[in-house]
Parts: sequence; C-alpha cells; structure tokens
Amino acid sequence: MIKDKGAFTKRVHDALDFAGGQLRNLVTAHPDYFPMYTAGGRWKHGGEAWTNWCEGFLGGQLWLLYTHTSDDWWLERAIHYSRLIEHRKTDDTVHDLGFLFWSTWRRWLDHNPEDFIKAVLIEAGRTAGSRFRERGQYLPSFVSEESIFIDIMMNIGIIFYAAEQSGDKSLWDKAATHCLTTRRYLVRGDGSAAHEGIFDTETGTFVRHSTHQGWRDDSSWARGLTWAIYGFGSAYQFTGDSRFLQTAEACAAFYIENTAAHGVPPNDWSEPAPAQPFESSAAAIAASAFLQLSELSADRVRASMYQQYAFRILDTLLQPTFLASETPNWEGILLGGMYHQSRDLGVNESVMWGDYFFLEALMGALSLLNGRPAGAPARPGA
Repeated sequence: MIKDKGAFTKRVHDALDFAGGQLRNLVTAHPDYFPMYTAGGRWKHGGEAWTNWCEGFLGGQLWLLYTHTSDDWWLERAIHYSRLIEHRKTDDTVHDLGFLFWSTWRRWLDHNPEDFIKAVLIEAGRTAGSRFRERGQYLPSFVSEESIFIDIMMNIGIIFYAAEQSGDKSLWDKAATHCLTTRRYLVRGDGSAAHEGIFDTETGTFVRHSTHQGWRDDSSWARGLTWAIYGFGSAYQFTGDSRFLQTAEACAAFYIENTAAHGVPPNDWSEPAPAQPFESSAAAIAASAFLQLSELSADRVRASMYQQYAFRILDTLLQPTFLASETPNWEGILLGGMYHQSRDLGVNESVMWGDYFFLEALMGALSLLNGRPAGAPARPGA
C-alpha cells in the first residue's frame, strides 16, 4: 500500500521528467539510432544485438511522453521513429512484430485514427500470423522452425488485432491456437514458465524445454514469466477465454511467491547465488502486467492486490538503486537491467524494453491515482 499518494505521485512525475530529458538527449545526440542496451551506461556502442526485435521501444517511449505532455516536439519524433520501422511490417523472419508495431503504430492510431495507420498494423499482424506451423500448432521463434518462445505471447495481440479488423477467422484461430499450445507446453503446473519449447517439425510432437537466457532448461527465467503474465492477459482481453486469464493469474502468483518483498526479481529464480541479484526490466514489465491484471480480474480483492503490488514494484524502481537520476553520465532510465546473461550482453545496464515498460507502468499508475483506468492507450480494447 502506498502510504503517501501525494509524495508517490510527485516521484512518478519527477521520473517521467527525468525520462524525458534522457530521451531528448538520446534522439538529439544519435538521431535515427535504435539502441537495445547500454554498455557502461552508454547507448552508442558496437555490442552484439543477437536479434532484431526492439526498435519499437524507442518510438513507444516517445509516444508515451507525447501522451503525458501533449508537447508537439515529442509527437513529431514519435511519428518519425514510427515511420522508420514501417518497412518491418512484412518481415517474416522474426516473431517480434508486436513488440515493434504495438508500441508505436498502435499508439499512433490511438492519437490519429487514420486508415493508413490501421492498414500498417493489419499487415504486420498478418505477417506475424503467416509464420504459423500446422504441425505442432504454434508460431515459431526466430531461432528455428522447431522452436517456440514464451516471448511470442507478447506479440500475439497484433495478430488478434489484424484478424479482428479484417474479419479473418483463420488468422484469429491461429493466434488463439498458439496461445493454447504455449499454455500447454511452456507454462508449468506451479505457474512458472519455460523460455523455449522444442518440437519435432515432422510430426509436430513436443520434445523438450530449453532456454537461451535462463539459468538452465528447467529453470524459471524472470523476464519470460513477465511476458507470460502480460501476454496471456492480453489474449484474454481479445478472446474472453477464461483459460488465458487463469494462466496469467497462475504466472502472477508464481512471480509474487518467489520474489522478495520489494518486487524486483533476479534474472532467474532458480539460479543459486546469482552474480546480479536484480533484473529491473522484468520488474518493469511485471508492474505493467499487474496493472493490466488489476483491470481484468473478476475478483475485486485480488484485483486490488494486483494494483497494490504493481505500485510496490514502481515504488522500488523509483529509488536511486534503480532509477538513474542520481547516477552521473548514465544515458538510460532504469539501472540494473539485463539483456542476455549467457552472452554477457547488457548485464546490469539499461535496456530499451525495461525503460519502455517502466514508462508505461508509470503512466498507468498516474491514471489510477487520478481516478481513471490504468489501461495504456495501446493496450487491446482501449
């Protein structure tokens, strides 16, 4: 429970102001550059990317700041950075088009409901859905045809959207079926989630769990679990299928039960004595996911608990341990994030998705504090 709402609200506003300064510096110093993670607190470096998945998070932050400030400086740049990724709407080599377009073009549509914006979203959703494999009933990850990632749940919304807007039942069924496949094979009985599942591409039979970013194949990678909480919540918003809400809430329960009282998890709950005890980007995603769940749960007591838990996470992330406002020469917003531990990429740094979901959660918290729903403009059904 936030004891002093006035003080908390001020800290949220101060954090958004700080974020604005950091992002203004970024797009001014490095125009048309899409960073993923900092190195020593600096965005511009030559580190490995591993894959091409997060260009939407910079534009998404610009849209959030425009929503917050109504300042046309942010609007102009939000549109510009959204247009820079338009060509990706036909990129069928990755599973991440929701990350790219839901945070940018969907937010643009909320501010300007023009047909050309909707058309880009529909095409991106169709492209994402075109990856569906009948044998196995899933959308494969970018790694290989045999691989399914828990991350894909965060990209399923744009497929549902494209199907809904175009009346394409086949596309809708592919999205829903992928959710059920993920629920069956990647979410465990205790509410934890595997990062990756491997299928036999000839028979469609599930073979085993695996991981690229967790401690080991049978462990619980924190960011993956937050993708599940948020992604299954979004699937429920589109479909009304109670199984998806039940899954989101089971994953949420695992997060709460296995995370310290401050709400920030390690990179993997199963890893003994991790060198980096915190993964702030997972916490930022969780905060936004719990705000979403607070609006979805039919149990009002549980819904209130989700809201207060999201506030607790944000209260922690607003401290100097995680907010970089008191860290000289740091270019990101959140400290203590992690991209890829095993590849030593972006470890204990700022990561672009962590900053994005942190801002989204702050905006949702402000809405609640002002007596409005927390749903961000680009969330399904908004």
